[in-house]
Amino acid sequence: MAKARRRRVRDTWKEKQWYKITSPKAFGGNEIGNTPSRDPELLLKRRVDVTMRELTGDFSKQYIKLKFQIDNVAGNSAETKFIGHQVTTDYVRSMIRRGTSRIDTPVIVNTNDGHKMKVQVLAITTRRAKSSQQKYMRETMQELLTKISAQKSYEELIEGLVIGKIASEIYHKAKKIYPLKRVEIIKTKVLEEE
Repeated sequence: MAKARRRRVRDTWKEKQWYKITSPKAFGGNEIGNTPSRDPELLLKRRVDVTMRELTGDFSKQYIKLKFQIDNVAGNSAETKFIGHQVTTDYVRSMIRRGTSRIDTPVIVNTNDGHKMKVQVLAITTRRAKSSQQKYMRETMQELLTKISAQKSYEELIEGLVIGKIASEIYHKAKKIYPLKRVEIIKTKVLEEE
């Protein structure tokens, strides 16, 4: 009986180096994690998800998930850029009650410095709205968001969307049309620059 030769397994972990991941300057430039990689080039385009609580320490913002993408590696530090955010589904469900209407409005907006974003706005009414009222609310929210975005730079828009300033601005203007319980920006996605 022939002896089977054992193949030596190469340990790839020893070849890897740890890189520190930092948030964009608009979010404070803080360390948001560490990741191993054999080659710094393999880190590019890697996605990192962080909750707002991890970034700011504010527990009331636990439901906001920020999405970053590594776009530059310098030494053992990997810098990221903002690619979008999302609100957790359990938070959205907790806002919706029986007898209310949920009005979802997807809008593609442009900033004054040439960036393009897809923004999903959620409005919840205090009582059930007719479909014609919902359609009018949707159109109004689209116009408001397009107008607000055109006046802001990319950084100002991101800050306003994530923190909730723009949602509150929309709420105060749209509640004159129909009684609203809440307006929330539930999702954003940065589309490619023009």
